[in-house]
This record gives sequence, structure tokens and C-alpha cells, in this order.
Amino acid sequence: MIRLSCRPTLPWASTAILRQTLGHIVSSKQGISFSAQQSQLTHNHHQPISPHCSVSSLPEFDSVAYANTLQRCISLEEPIKGKALHCQVLKMGNRLDLFGLNVLLNLYVKRGVLSDARKLFDEMPERNTISFVTLIRGYAEEGQWMDGVDVFRRLCREGHEMNVFVFTTFLKLLASMHWSECGSCLHGCVYKLGHDRDAFVGTALIDAYSRCRMVDAARGVFDGILLKDMVSWTGMVTCYAENDCFEDAVVFFSEMRRVGFMPNCYTFSGVLKACVGLEEIRMGRSIHGCVVKSRFELDHYVGIALLDLYTGCGDFTDAHRVFEIMPVRDVICWSLMISRYAQSNQSANAIEMFSRMRKCLVIPNQFALASILQACASSGGLFLGEQVHCHALKVGFDSNVFVSNALMDVYAKCEVIENSMELFLEAPNRNDVTWNTLIVGYGQLGDGEMALTMFMDMLDQQMLPSEVTYSSALRACASLAAMDPGAQIHSLTVKTKFDRDNVVANSLIDMYGKCGNIRDARLVFDMMEERDEVSWNAMISAYSMHGLGEEALQIFKHMQETKCKPNKLTFVGVLSACSNMGLLDDGEVFFTSMVRDFQIEPCVEHYTCMVWLLGRSGKLEKAMNLIREMPFEPSVMVWRALLGACVIHHDLNLGRVAAERVLQMEPEDEASHVLLSNIYATAKRWGNVAYVRKAMKKKGLKKEPGLSWIVIQGNTHYFSVGDTSHPDARLIKGMLEWLKMRTNREGHVPDCNVVLLDVDDEEKERLLWLHSERLALAFALVRMPKGSPIRILKNLRICPDCHSAIKVISKVVHRDIVIRDINRFHHFQDGVCSCGDYW
Repeated sequence: MIRLSCRPTLPWASTAILRQTLGHIVSSKQGISFSAQQSQLTHNHHQPISPHCSVSSLPEFDSVAYANTLQRCISLEEPIKGKALHCQVLKMGNRLDLFGLNVLLNLYVKRGVLSDARKLFDEMPERNTISFVTLIRGYAEEGQWMDGVDVFRRLCREGHEMNVFVFTTFLKLLASMHWSECGSCLHGCVYKLGHDRDAFVGTALIDAYSRCRMVDAARGVFDGILLKDMVSWTGMVTCYAENDCFEDAVVFFSEMRRVGFMPNCYTFSGVLKACVGLEEIRMGRSIHGCVVKSRFELDHYVGIALLDLYTGCGDFTDAHRVFEIMPVRDVICWSLMISRYAQSNQSANAIEMFSRMRKCLVIPNQFALASILQACASSGGLFLGEQVHCHALKVGFDSNVFVSNALMDVYAKCEVIENSMELFLEAPNRNDVTWNTLIVGYGQLGDGEMALTMFMDMLDQQMLPSEVTYSSALRACASLAAMDPGAQIHSLTVKTKFDRDNVVANSLIDMYGKCGNIRDARLVFDMMEERDEVSWNAMISAYSMHGLGEEALQIFKHMQETKCKPNKLTFVGVLSACSNMGLLDDGEVFFTSMVRDFQIEPCVEHYTCMVWLLGRSGKLEKAMNLIREMPFEPSVMVWRALLGACVIHHDLNLGRVAAERVLQMEPEDEASHVLLSNIYATAKRWGNVAYVRKAMKKKGLKKEPGLSWIVIQGNTHYFSVGDTSHPDARLIKGMLEWLKMRTNREGHVPDCNVVLLDVDDEEKERLLWLHSERLALAFALVRMPKGSPIRILKNLRICPDCHSAIKVISKVVHRDIVIRDINRFHHFQDGVCSCGDYW
């Protein structure tokens, strides 16, 4: 089982021991009182000894004087002199008293030499509470938490006083360990000893509960504090902000000011974070005004919080102003600005900020490098990405998982994914983002098979997929029209409860729609608890792709009744649905409404849909006029749409104009040559057909051969026109003969006009039954179980005669037959196609 939490776990035995220890604290024997210890620390009538004085110059050993000198070494950050003084004491054969030993212990702790500190602690002839607290604090600061817990247990066993300093120090240690259960146990001990009303202990408890996301418990502690100070209020504001209770944080901040406490830098940082969570930039500006009045605008923590506020709300102008007036700009400030620019698709500003950072001699950390690499990936800046890669290698950040993932993303988005794979194989640490980067990268480059392979490898490595993983794998299935793997991934999302995630559900709708299963696409859509714009667009697009224009428009109508607003992609789906069903009047109404009612300016995709709608409806001149009225230069897709309509309506003159425009933009476009040749062939102008084919041959262009394929039991079977290479060719031929006989008996008359060759009708009829989709269909009828639906994919537009024949076949064999050609899906059932014979 994959562990879902990275917290250190407390062994049951240790928990039991700690519970037992805490349970005996109240009844334990009290040691030296803390007031006495305090007086010992403060009461001093001796002058400090200079660290430079010699042993011979000392008339007699004075422990307090040595302690004061050691304290001076701590304040001046001169630990070496302090250790030398310790050596002097040992050489003289003298021994420091308890006060001096505690100061010396503090010196070793502050220096971070915990091994020497622990040795000194163990050799002390006597110890008090201060000794234990000092060592526990040292272990906590160095991350040696279990050693700190052991020292605390020893303090309890030896019966020393449990004062407020003990509790605050140990609570900070527990908070760092995320040991909420032990924090609760300690809270009970605090309550029994009557320290729960103390502001210092209460604030430490609030911090411990906050880190463990126990907000209600923290509020209970706050309410029990007798004399609340500014630190207590700040701790509660921070607790609410850190645990996403943003409104409560703002209310507490206001209440704090009402009772007369002035906020400090940490209070402002917490409430500004709450403003970011609420996306309330106006409130944030008001608090910024309070910051200025309180003269905290130059504080480093407040400055970072203001940067987070303005960049998080998209106001980079004010963020830049705050950044420029900051007196100290460390790597955190630079990294924050660079990352926010990169996340907002302002790659140029991110790169400029990174250049300024380097000129200011600020050394980038792993987060700064990951952020600038994100900007390189978004802008396609391969050269800069390679330079950052070199820098990461020099400073040793190339093995950092964040930097490594960002580098893989750069190479993947710059279409050098082999470098991404090389980094992946060399990466010592991999997380789900590492796998997702490659899965997404292969999917975006059109290599769906490799994307699915990486997904399967990820599962084999027992790496837990995220919503991004599932969404990317489903998109790969959609691109391959691979419904079986897609359905299996759907099952995984149900088991892991990711099917409730909107991103995954939207990908499921898209996958089922593009795999020809519109029923399951609608089922996923209906089961969604909340739908966003992507959900509605995916469902409209799926219905449009399947030729179900009425259903698509009905979904659009329901969308307008929700809070989701239609966008450009919505109207692409709506206009596409109208063009696929020949709904000319509806299409013109939606095209006008898009601008008038929704303030959406038409883009090239909208014009392409309208040109195809008008042209397919026979309004070729109107389509041409629309192209002339376009506010920008028509794209090649617009002219191709007009050319396709001219082929259908046999308009030779306008088709020739459209073909010339396409070939001006893309001289190597073989599809336009073929369409122009088809127009001439339909008009029996064989000389022009020969001329076009000669031009294609001269340019080295070849007509894309018709290809159909079908997946049966995980194996893909491909068929080309007249293909006899399949192992079951004899069975396929026999099935074709039977189908020809049955369709003729049902009254099917072959349309020989679709064969654009100068041969007799008998030969044309023979060639029609050799089309790739009929071969795939015959194979499916031979090999697939009776009654199961048949799904065939084709790389070209299905020909009219195959469309007519397959309608009859679906009635004869009582099968649901789904064929996806280059434009759309055709659902054949009981002699009827979903397109209504309009495609």
C-alpha cells in the first residue's frame, strides 16, 4: 500500500511511554523552583573575565565571572573563545557551578555542536530545569526530534519542575514533528498544572494545533487564556489563515484592533494571506494602508506577504512597486516574482526578472531555477533553458526533483522529448509530477501510445496517480480512439475516487466522445456534481462530433440556465453542430448572438464553421462574401472548408479559386490537389485531372491512401483499399460476397459515380466492395461476438456508397456499427445513420 502521508510516525510503544510519562508529571516531585533559577541567572555582582586573559592572571577561581564571560562569548558570537575558556577551566582543575554549566551548555547549543552539548549535559553533577530546556531547544532547532523527546522524558523521570518554559519548548518540538496526539496529551498535563491560562503556553499550544490543522482546538485554547497579549492574537490570526479559514482570520484581525492591540509584522502577514485566499484585493489594499500607517511597509515578512497578495490577484503593477521599495531583496523575493510571472504566462517579464536577479549577485535557489524553467517551457525558449540546465549542473541542483521536473518540461514542450526521457532515466528522485511531465509531453506531441506506456510503467512502480495523470492518460486514449484502455482507466478513477474530480470527469467525457461512445459520455456528464465551462463544452463538442446537433443545442440551452458563461470554444461546438446537421438558420442566429449577446468576437474557427455551414447548404456565394468580410486574413482552413463545399456541389469555378488560395499558402498540401482533381473528375474533364496529378508527381506528392482499422481484443487490424495481405483474407472475401448479395436483395443500388476512374460500371462496382471500411467491417463480422457493437476508424471521409451500403448492412446483421471518419462519427443502427444522410 502506498503511504499517503510523509509525516514521521510515532511508534505505539513510544506513544504509550510518553502517555505514561505525562500522566505522572502532576504527582512528580518538584525540583528547584523556577523563580530561584531566574534569580540565579539575574543575580550577579562579579565582573566578566576577558577571553584573552591568561590563567596566571586570575587570582582565584570565580565560577560566576567565568559564566559571565561565556555569556559574553555567546552574545558576540565567539564560540571558539568560549570553548577555549572551557579548556582553561578544565586545565585548572576547577569546576563551574550549575549556573556556569548551563551557560556553557547554551554556548554549545547555539553553536550547533549537540554532541559536545550532550556530553557536557551527561557529565553535569547536577541539573535543573534550565539544563533540560536548553538541550531540548537545541535538538528541536537541529531537527533531532527523538533525542529531544528522550530528554523531555528524562526531565519528567527526574522530577524537575514543569514550568511554562518547559511546555513552550516541548510544544514547539512536537509542532515541528506534526505529533498532534502527543500535543493533545501535553495539553492535558498543562491543564492539570494550571498553565493553560498562561499566554506563553497558550500561544505555543495554538501554534501546535495550527500545524496539525486542529483549528477548533486552537480556538478553545485561545478562549481560555486569561490575559491575551498581541502574540496570542497574532497566533490565532495566523492559525486561521494557514488553515484556509480566511474569513475568520479577517474577523479576528478586526477584533484584535478593536480591543486595542497593534498588529506586528506577523499579524499583517497572516491577514494578508487571508486576503489572498479570499481574492479580496480591495481589502488587501486597505490592510496595506494600515501597514504603511504602522510603518511596517519596509519589513521583510510584510513585503513578501504584499508581493503574494498583489501577484496572486494579478496586479503586477503594484507588486512591482512593493518589490522596488523593499530594502532587502533576498532570493525568496526574487523567486516569488519570477514564479508568479511564469505562472501568469508573462514569460518575458519572468526572464527579465531572472536576469536582474543574476546582475544583483543573488544566487538562485531551486525554486527560482524551477520558475525560470517554467517560463522557458511556456515561451518555447529552448536556448535559455539549456543555459539554465548548465547552471543547474554547475551548482548541483540538477538532481533536485523540482529543477529536474522543470527541465523535463522544457525539453518536452520544445519537442526535444528524448532529452526529457534521458533526464527521467537519470533522475535519482521521482514523484508524480516527474511521471506526469513525460505523460503530458508525449500526449501533446501526438504519441499517445508512448504516453499510455509511461502511465502503465508508473502504475508498475506503485506510484500513485493524480488527477493530472488520469486526465493526461485519458487524453492519450482519446487521441488514439482507444476505448478499451480508456474504460479501464475509468475503472481506476472510480476505485481511487478521482472520477469525482472535474478535470478527470471532463477528460472522460472527451475520451468517450472521441471513442464513439456518446452514451457513456452523457452518463459521466449527468453524474457530475458540479460542471464548469469545460464540462459543457466537452458535451456540446461530443454531440456535434456525432452528428447529434439537436442534442448539442439542447445542452447549450441548459448551459445558459447555469452560472457558466459560454466562451469561444462553446460557440465553436455550437456552430459545428449546426454545420454538421445543416441547421443554417440556427447557425446564423448563434453567429450573430455570439457578438451581440455575449460580446465574443468571432475567431478563425467560428468563420470556418460558418463557411462550411453556408457552403454545405449550397450558399456558396454567400460563403464567399463572408470570407471577403472577415476582419483578418482568411486562414487555410477557411479556404479548405469552401473547397470541400465546392466538391460536394460540383462548383468548378469557385472550387478552383479556393484551391488556388490554399496552394498559395501551402503549396505542398496534397489534400487540396486531390479535391481539385475530384472536381475535374466529376465534370469528366480528364485532361485537367491528368494535369493536377502530373503537378502532384512533379512536387513529389502522393495521395494519402484510404486506411481503416479496428481493435479486437487489444490487437489493431489495419486495412487499405483492396488489401489481401490479412491472414483472414479468404474469410473476409467470403463475408463480402455474402454482404453484397444481401444488400442487393434489400434493394441497395451501388453509386458508381463515387469511383473517379475512367472505367466501366461493373469494374467500379467491384472496386466499391474493396474499400477499406468494408474490409474492416467484414473482418469484424467474422471475428467479433454476435450482437457486440462494431467500431471502425478511417483516415479519410467515408464515401457516399459505403455510407449507403453500411446502413443496409446494419439492418441485415442487426448490429450497431460506428465509423469515425476524418470529420465525424456515423452511428448505423437498423438501417439509419445518426447523421441523417447529411455529412
